[in-house]
Amino acid sequence: MAVMEQPTPAVAGTLAGSARGIWRFVLANRKVTIGLAIIGFFVLLALLGPVIVHQDPAALSEDLLQPPSSAHWLGTTPSGQDVFAQVVVGARISILMGFIVGAVTTIISVVVGLVSGYLGGAIDELFSLVTNVFLVLPTLPLAIVLAAYIKYKGPLTIGIVLAVTGWSWGARVIRSQTLSMRNREFVAAARARGESTFRIVFFEIFPNEIALVAAELLGTVIYCILAEAGLEYLGFGDPNTVSWGTMFYFAQNGDALLLGAWWWFLPPGICIALLGAALALVNFGIDEIANPRLRREPRQKRSLLKAALGVPQTPQKTQEEAA
Repeated sequence: MAVMEQPTPAVAGTLAGSARGIWRFVLANRKVTIGLAIIGFFVLLALLGPVIVHQDPAALSEDLLQPPSSAHWLGTTPSGQDVFAQVVVGARISILMGFIVGAVTTIISVVVGLVSGYLGGAIDELFSLVTNVFLVLPTLPLAIVLAAYIKYKGPLTIGIVLAVTGWSWGARVIRSQTLSMRNREFVAAARARGESTFRIVFFEIFPNEIALVAAELLGTVIYCILAEAGLEYLGFGDPNTVSWGTMFYFAQNGDALLLGAWWWFLPPGICIALLGAALALVNFGIDEIANPRLRREPRQKRSLLKAALGVPQTPQKTQEEAA
């Protein structure tokens, strides 16, 4: 039985210093900072929605199809429902669905990709066959077909459909990365120490793919939010549930565009666009953390621009940019 070695103070200090350096870079990166601020705003909106809005988003009133005003900040629907209340309350389901389904889909992708890439053989062939089948099938049309044939309509159905149809691409990418790592020296050393397959896969290989998994998680969350809104817009959701997707559904059925009721469908659309942009910004920031070459790219672009304009550069700056 192998005995785990405790990290020395020097190694522990190095790891702590690396973690502090990454955290400082995250705080200094504008993309990550802006993205996290927007995501935090929407998460707080989803958590504190019932506290902020005491009005029932499905309550009817006599103010029919009113534009934004002091009484109704985002106007009303043809039934007199407050659009602001629907946007705030609907954020909970849309954001919750996106992050939960994205996390479940990413876990499936990680498990399938790691096990398939490390074990190889018949298990790899079986997992690769299933993955290739889901890769060939168009994701959104497959989700539409599955959602149409399931009797129960609601967030749970859409979540299961998105989890079933959205894991294949990430599993293929993680499998490829695992194939390149399973013969590395640190993996061979772990085998020599007698570590189990489970520990090698999830404690030796997996930590080296954290940046890839984080990028996949953010991309999957974006896909789940957009797909959930799309499926509900097509009528595969529960019309009694208030979410950004059902707002699109009722706005389309109520001819909001023909009536000029832009306040009915534009607010949820802006919310989805902002949330998707924030997740993309964080994704770009993670890429810069994982790939140091991307951090020097803006400086190199400035250097090339100065050279093209004939602006003289100091030797010190030239040496730093060359490094």
